Amino acid sequence: MERIITLLKRLFPGKWGRESHHFKLLLNANNKALAIMAEIGEALKGISPFGMSFVRSRCTAASTSVFQIVRNLTELAPGKYEALFDRFKEIQKALNVPIRHDHLVTQGPPVIPMDEVNKSMADLVGSKLANLGEIRKGISVKVPRGFAITSSAYEAFMKENDLQTEIDRRIQSTDMGSMDQLYTLSASIQQKIINSPVPEQVERSIREHYLRLSDHGRRTTVAMRSSALGEDLPGASFAGQYRSELNVSGDSILDAYKGILASKYGLPAMAYRLNRGIPDEQIAMCVGCMEMVDALSGGVAYSRNPLNILDDAVVINAVWGLPKSVVDGSTACDLFVIERGDPMRVLRKEVARKDQKFVCYPEEGVCRMDLTGEQSHLQSITDEQALGVARLAVEIEQFYRTPQDVEWALEKDGSIVLLQCRPLQQRTDSEESAGRNVNAEKPAKVILKGGVVASSGVAAGPVFIVRKDVDALKFPSGGILVAAQPLPRWAPLLNRAAAVVTSQGGIAGHLANVCREFRTPALFGLKEVMDRVETGEMVTVDADGLTLYEGRIEEILESREEPMNLMQGSPVYEALKQAADLIVPLNLLDPDAPAFRPERCRTFHDITRYCHEKAVHEMFRFGKDHRFPERSSKQLLCEVPMQWWILNLDDGFHEEVEGRYVRLENIVSIPMLAIWEGIAAMPWEGPPPVDGRGMMSVMFEATRNTALVPGMRSSYGNRNYFMISRNYCSLYSRLGFHFSQIEALVSERATENYISFQFKGGAADLERRCRRAFFIQEILEEYGFRTEVKEDTLVARLAEEEKDFMKERLRILGFLTIHTRQLDMIMANQASLQYYRNKITGDIRRILAGHQEESVHSQ
Repeated sequence: MERIITLLKRLFPGKWGRESHHFKLLLNANNKALAIMAEIGEALKGISPFGMSFVRSRCTAASTSVFQIVRNLTELAPGKYEALFDRFKEIQKALNVPIRHDHLVTQGPPVIPMDEVNKSMADLVGSKLANLGEIRKGISVKVPRGFAITSSAYEAFMKENDLQTEIDRRIQSTDMGSMDQLYTLSASIQQKIINSPVPEQVERSIREHYLRLSDHGRRTTVAMRSSALGEDLPGASFAGQYRSELNVSGDSILDAYKGILASKYGLPAMAYRLNRGIPDEQIAMCVGCMEMVDALSGGVAYSRNPLNILDDAVVINAVWGLPKSVVDGSTACDLFVIERGDPMRVLRKEVARKDQKFVCYPEEGVCRMDLTGEQSHLQSITDEQALGVARLAVEIEQFYRTPQDVEWALEKDGSIVLLQCRPLQQRTDSEESAGRNVNAEKPAKVILKGGVVASSGVAAGPVFIVRKDVDALKFPSGGILVAAQPLPRWAPLLNRAAAVVTSQGGIAGHLANVCREFRTPALFGLKEVMDRVETGEMVTVDADGLTLYEGRIEEILESREEPMNLMQGSPVYEALKQAADLIVPLNLLDPDAPAFRPERCRTFHDITRYCHEKAVHEMFRFGKDHRFPERSSKQLLCEVPMQWWILNLDDGFHEEVEGRYVRLENIVSIPMLAIWEGIAAMPWEGPPPVDGRGMMSVMFEATRNTALVPGMRSSYGNRNYFMISRNYCSLYSRLGFHFSQIEALVSERATENYISFQFKGGAADLERRCRRAFFIQEILEEYGFRTEVKEDTLVARLAEEEKDFMKERLRILGFLTIHTRQLDMIMANQASLQYYRNKITGDIRRILAGHQEESVHSQ
C-alpha cells in the first residue's frame, strides 16, 4: 500500500496531492479494519483459543482504524461528513462494555473458619470450599476441621504488592499461542508472587486461625487446597490446574499459601483458562486449610460413569496411602464398580499391582514409598469399605442433585473422610463403543492392546513422546501425546494433541478429567507403549477399543467426532461475540437506498462501508469540480461494448494523457489489467433464455423497485469506472441492474496484497437474487476466497498471496462481473442453473490455463 500515490505531492502540489494523500490513508485504514473484522470472524469459529488480551487488542485496533477512516474522509470533504464522529463515539462507548477490566472485588474477612462456611459464601471462599462447608451441614459426613483464606485476602495481597497492573501488562504483551512465551510469562509472574510479602493483617489472621486449629499448641499439619472463584463455570472442571500442598506445618503455611496463589499463573492453569475462554480477572484464589488426614487408603469416586451418561454405576479408584497418586495418575489403582440398589453390590472389581504409595513425613511434607511384598497385590480397601465410599458418593449426589466427583480418604480407624467434591463432567454419548471391527483391504497391524479408557474416541497422528517439560515446547499440532504418566502438567498440550496415550494411569486422574472435558481421546495404562513406539511414527488410537494401531486406519477414523468448540459460551467468547456485534455486521448494503447515511450506521463495518463509498465518490468528482483536467476521469477506448471510465490516481498510466480518452496500452495498473483480462476473455453471450416465471419475477420487481424504472434517477444508471495506480485498482461497475465492486492491491510484497469484492442487485425477485449470490459464492470459495452472503449481497476477500496468484483471482472476478449478470432470472430452473454452473467453471479453468501457458512460453 505504501506505493499508492507516493509521488502525488511531488508531482502535483496543492489540493490534488492533499486529497490523494488522505484517500491513500483512508484506504490503508479501510484495509486494516476489514482484516481485523475477518480475524474476529475466524476467532468466533472457536478453532483456536484466545484470551481477553486478544479481544481487547482487536477492539482497540478496529476503533483506531475506523477513526482514521472517518478522519480522512472529513479531510477529503470538509464539513460534509462530521456526523460520522458522533456515530463513531456512540459505537465506541458501547464497545467499552464487553472489554472493560472487571477484576473481582469482594468484601469480607481474610479468613473464615470452615464450620461457618456455607454455599452463600461462594464469592468469598470459592465454590469448592462453599460446597464443602454446606455439605457438612446437610448430611452426616466426616470432613476435616479447618479454615478458608478468602478472596479478600487474595485481593489484599495483590493490591499491597501492586501486582495486578503489572500482571495485566505482561499478559497483554504476550503471544498466548506461543508455548515458549507462555513458559516465560508463567515463570516470571510466579516468581514475582512468591517473592512478595503477605500483608500483615492477612498474615495475622492466618496464624490466629491456625493456632485455634492446633488447640493452641498441639502439633498440627494441614492440607492446603485451592478453591478459586470462577471454578463453577458450566463445563469447566479445573481438575488439577492449581497447586495443593499436603502435610504443611505452621512454620511453612505462609510460603505454601503464596505457592498456591502463584499456581494461578502456572503453565497448566494459564493454558487451561486460555483454552476454555476464562478471563484472568475472573479468577481470585481462595485457599482451604484443613487438618491433614494421614490416610491408610484413599482415592476418587464417581457417583456415575463419567464415560457414559446412561450408566448409573458408582466407579471407585483406590490406592494405598494418600489419594494423591490417583489424581496425578502416577500409580495403578484398584477399580470397584458398584451397582446401585438396596442393598448396593460390587458389580466388578479389578485389583492392580500397586508399586508405590504416598505417605506423610513425620514433620511435614509427603514422600513416595515403595510397596514390597504382598501389600502391592492386596486390594487397598475391602469390598465393604468400597460400598461405604459408594454410599457416600450417592448421598452427595442426591444432596446436590447432580453427579459428583468425590475425593476421599480412609483413616486408620476405618472412618471415611470427605476431602473435596465437584460436579462430575459426563460424556453425553448414548453408549460406549465396545471396539470396532476393522474391515480394511489389508489387516490393520496392532501395536498394543489393553489399558483403560480415560476418554472415549478415536484419532490418528504422528507420535510425540514427552518425558520432560522442554519436550512440550516442540509438540506438534495434531500429534499423539505419549507419556509414561498422565501428569497434569501435560494438560496445556491438549488443545494441540489429537489423542493421549500413557503407560500408567486410570480413569480418575486430573489429566483424564481434562481429556474428557476437551473431548480428546485418551488411552491410559497401556504398558510398554513408551518402548513400542517412536516419535514421528504414524499411529491410530482407538481408546474405546483399547487398541493402538500402526499407521492411519481410515475405517476407524470414520467414527470420529467433530472437534468441540471449547470457547463457545465461555466468558471470553461471549465478550468477543458482544464486541463483534458492534464491529462486524454490515447493514448498509445499498448505496442508493435512503438509509445509506451516517445516522444509520450501527456498526464499525457500516461506517467503513459508508466512508469507502463516499471517498471514492469524492475522488472521482474532485478533478472535475476543481478543474484538474489531467486528473479528470477519461473514457477507455476498447472493443468491449460498454462504457468504461478511468481515474488515474498516480502512476497508473505510462505517461500523462491529454484529452478525454485513454487507450488500454497506456495503462500499467497491474490489478486493473488483470481484471480487464477477465472482462475481455470471452464475449458475453447475452442474457439467458428466461422462462415465464423468471420474466414475471422481473416484471413484478420492476413495479416495486423504482431504481429499475426507466427515467427514474438512479445510480444503477451510472457508468463503470476504475480508479487506478500501478499497484492499486478500485472498480465500480453497474451493468444493468447489477452492482459490483472490486478493490485490489497487487505488488511484489505478498503481505500487503489484498482483494475485496462485492456483488449485489439484479432485476429478479429477492429469492432469485439471493440464489445467484450463493451461486457466485460457491465458485469463489473454490478458489480460496473468504466469503459472506447477506440477502442478495456477496462480499468476498483474499489477502497476503503472491502477485501471480492475485492476478489469477482478479481475472476470475473480472470474468464473473460480466458473465453472471442476469443469471438471477434463471435461478429457479435447476437444468439451466446446472448448465451455467458447468459453463462458467469450465470457462474459468480455460482462462487460467491459457494464462499459465502464456507465462511458460514467455519464460
